[in-house]
Amino acid sequence: MRPRSIVPGRQRWEVDHVRGSPALARLTEASLRRVPGITEGRVSPVTGRVLLRHDRTLGPREAAQALRRAVEAARAALRAHAAELRTAASRPDAGPRRGPVLERRTAGPGSGRWLPKVLGAGGAVVAAIAGGPFLLKLLSRPLLTFGLTAAATAGIVRRSWRRSDSAQRAADESAPQGHALRRIVGPHKRKFALAALLSGISQLAEIALFALSPSIVLLVAKGGSATLAGLGLATVTGQLSLLAGAAGAACLAMAASGYASSVVWRQLGQEIEDDWRIRTYEHIQRVSPAGLEQERVSRVNAVLSEDINQISTFITSNMNDVVQMATSLGLLIPAFLLLAPQIAWVAFVPIPVVAWLSFRFHERAIASHAASDEQRARLYARLTENLHAHATIKSTVTEQHEIDRITELNSEYSEASRSTGRTSAIPPQILRLAGGSALVGTVLLGGRAVLRGTLPTAAFGPLIELPGIAMLKLSKLGSTADQYQRTVTALDRVERLQRLPVEPTGEGRPVSAREVKGEIELRKVTFAYPGRPPALRETSLTIPPGRTTAIVGASGAGKTTIAKLLMRFHHPDQGQVLLDGTDVSTLALPDLRRAIGYVTQEPFLFDATIADNIRYGTFHATDDELAAAARTAGADAFIETLPERYATRVGERGASLSGGQKQRIALARTILADPPVIVLDEATSAIDNETEAVIQQALHVFGVDRTMVVIAHRLSTVQNADRIYAMSPGGLVAEQGTHEELVAHGGLYSKLWNLQVGQPVPA
Repeated sequence: MRPRSIVPGRQRWEVDHVRGSPALARLTEASLRRVPGITEGRVSPVTGRVLLRHDRTLGPREAAQALRRAVEAARAALRAHAAELRTAASRPDAGPRRGPVLERRTAGPGSGRWLPKVLGAGGAVVAAIAGGPFLLKLLSRPLLTFGLTAAATAGIVRRSWRRSDSAQRAADESAPQGHALRRIVGPHKRKFALAALLSGISQLAEIALFALSPSIVLLVAKGGSATLAGLGLATVTGQLSLLAGAAGAACLAMAASGYASSVVWRQLGQEIEDDWRIRTYEHIQRVSPAGLEQERVSRVNAVLSEDINQISTFITSNMNDVVQMATSLGLLIPAFLLLAPQIAWVAFVPIPVVAWLSFRFHERAIASHAASDEQRARLYARLTENLHAHATIKSTVTEQHEIDRITELNSEYSEASRSTGRTSAIPPQILRLAGGSALVGTVLLGGRAVLRGTLPTAAFGPLIELPGIAMLKLSKLGSTADQYQRTVTALDRVERLQRLPVEPTGEGRPVSAREVKGEIELRKVTFAYPGRPPALRETSLTIPPGRTTAIVGASGAGKTTIAKLLMRFHHPDQGQVLLDGTDVSTLALPDLRRAIGYVTQEPFLFDATIADNIRYGTFHATDDELAAAARTAGADAFIETLPERYATRVGERGASLSGGQKQRIALARTILADPPVIVLDEATSAIDNETEAVIQQALHVFGVDRTMVVIAHRLSTVQNADRIYAMSPGGLVAEQGTHEELVAHGGLYSKLWNLQVGQPVPA
């Protein structure tokens, strides 16, 4: 079980056990419905995803445990039922059992109970032999054969389509409705139609070329064509010139339209890729930090690169095959009905067989690709993490451990990939067999009809190549369906990212940074991260405007959580966070964040120059303002020693700088923005004592008439603060006052101070 997202009242999980097992999915849903507090539980046997809704009487952790117990109970029930069936089958007097029948498999949809299907197929063969004359009479009626074929194909498509839709709704009720291709193409319908038209023309020209070739051979063999002679071309030379000219024109049209369609398809694929990537990235930028915390950076990056590229590749490469396939079948049916109706059934019969086979492997392919992609994502995530942790791996001498771990993940991915390959390799070969059988049947039955004189040679000539071309295109249905399943899976991941809740940037009361005085108040605030105990429990405190206030305490006391609630990275479960007496949730979000400068313990630097990193967010700043901000932050001292000074590139995530240098650049960035409120979350933890003293003096000057909130573990950083809040776990304010008052009080702050200065702690 792996969580995909956990928000209050709703959880999404991936459960490998239920993927490919509808029986286990149904039993899990039934077990969840019996759990008090769970209002909804949907389990998809196709993707293995679970949607869980619960009310406030059930906490996130309890809901997750309920899901785990439901899956385990369902698996136990399946094992018990399978054991019972084996025991009953081993008895000599065992007879047919009545009652609910559960599927005893986990390989994938449609992989069990072969005996009834084999018996059914055998019965069908016996019935066909016994009713041979009647069957031949039936097949001799082309319109009836075509009607039955069309009805069978429509029934197969409709049934499979409904099952696919219901599985998608079970996987995610918020998934966009409508066909996946329609959602992919979106506003590019006109260019899609143009590309499809050019592909259709190219295929028609190719069919015309290959249909004319046998006609030319027959013309030369027979010494002329009565049909062309009736049109006024009496000489064989004239007839040959006409057919050769038509073949040349068809060849030229095939090449020209093929080139044009290839160019338009590539342009369409690139436009769709650009459109989806920009829209998805724009959406991610608008997602709240809380919404993105459940997503791995490597997964989001894979969606923006690999998954969107998969969508584009399918449009560019596979849609051309789909259009040509449809064109070939669209010409195959009327051609046989008009030219050779007595053998038309040979061309029609494979169509529903091919449709059935395609949808037969549809669900299995989805589950197989989902499992393979999940293993690939886990492997790539670990690889990315290891590259970032290279120094840690070296320092802990765990190279072999990581090699073994990557080898294990790679083996799991390889096995999943091989399973996907085996699943995907079956349909194309069966389709090729069906196509080859249709071609052999056309030549055999058509040749016999020509010999009997019931089929004109001129009509049979163009039909010789037509089934081969159509079935050759149809044989690509397996690989196209394989790529389509990959594309649908990729589209699901892209759209899931696009469904993450965004921040309401256009709502709230506007507020100017110059109007902000900086009074901050937490009024009985309670907040808990998903699946964890409350970080703050009815916490109340007041930070006066224009003063320096420090918040200290042990790890887990909720210090950083206060900063995140003030920035509206998260929202309190209960209570209010106020700025100048106004609930921050009612203020315009961009204005609120412009009024607060936030420097974290691990600041992020872009792979750009030092000047670009300091200017980030204040792009209009002059060089003099830039240098002044760097001096205030104490960064100018090391910047001036660099060969390129402010033009020095810092590398990925500031890799060429020390931790203290990165923190000073981040401080300079905030100072340059000149906000009325500054929050320093362990912002000087990586700075030596001498540099810290310089920065403290600079911030003392810079912080005049500003609200400074300093979150720190190192108490030397905050001893000059106007007010200090000492917090205990759960966000409880243990005590408050100045440094001298709290040390003299002998409470929590005094103990922390004595520990840091090396004095004995009173018992």
